Amino acid sequence: MDTELSGEVVVVGGGVIGLTTAVVLAERGHRVRVWTRDPVERTTSAVAGALWWPYRIEPVGLARAWALRSLDVYEELAADPDRTGVRMVEGVLGEEELDDGFAWLTGRLPGLRAATAEEYAGTGLWARLPLIDMAAHLPWLRRRLLAAGGSVETRTVSDLAAVGASVVVNCTGLGARELVADTSMVPVRGQLVVVENPGIRTWVVSKGADGEMAYFFPQPGRLLLGGTADDGAWSTEPDAAVAAAIVRRCAALQPEIAGARVLDHRVGLRPARDAVRLERELLPGGGMLVHNYGHGGAGVTVAWGCAEEAAGLASS
Repeated sequence: MDTELSGEVVVVGGGVIGLTTAVVLAERGHRVRVWTRDPVERTTSAVAGALWWPYRIEPVGLARAWALRSLDVYEELAADPDRTGVRMVEGVLGEEELDDGFAWLTGRLPGLRAATAEEYAGTGLWARLPLIDMAAHLPWLRRRLLAAGGSVETRTVSDLAAVGASVVVNCTGLGARELVADTSMVPVRGQLVVVENPGIRTWVVSKGADGEMAYFFPQPGRLLLGGTADDGAWSTEPDAAVAAAIVRRCAALQPEIAGARVLDHRVGLRPARDAVRLERELLPGGGMLVHNYGHGGAGVTVAWGCAEEAAGLASS
């Protein structure tokens, strides 16, 4: 083992899962380095709409537990939104009813209720949920890690066994498909349109007028419009026709969106898997490898719950 790294933890992956896991480890007293192929601001997490909601993640039971733990943390972080990027924002989950499927949330979100006709033209639920501005949150996580004595380095890893640390944590998301030959990892392509906010303060997630997914999230200085969920699509180039359709669907929900000036187009590949991989194994030479990847469209939603579980595996 590389004596320079002996006794250290190296977290591979600098998205929200990797940074949050590194923060938890560092604040529990470990010497932590994050090795990330892409700068934090260019990871898949940086593209996320980042509404707290367990979307496209399995297994459901564990995901809900991880999400609830993360909700606790985000509610605390929302006390200082300018610094952390976390705000509690009200909005509508369209085409949902308050039935047994929401029993896990009714006690935790006492304000959860049916949306009124003025709030949503159809069946929906009104909720106050964390909405995370990733442009602020990812740099804040990095600063919190550095304050705890950790570091972030831009470097590519092609062999986890060769890292040489006492503990290696694999938070590579879709990169795990190649890095650990996990062919169950598949991309779910998501496209967003960023526009000037015409004064919208609440969010909406809907199936859209044409039955396709539509959502808009108000972030500081802008409004994020979405979206798509294309299984197995690898292209990260924005599609103009798809962007136009996204704007149309969102404008059908909120007409003033139609005239909003477009600021940017974004594409991200959600790291989907049949189930989150959160487990450990021994590396040749006696080191430990902890896997924490495959969070689909809910990486932000479950980040703190998964980070604490991964840190527990790394410490025991």
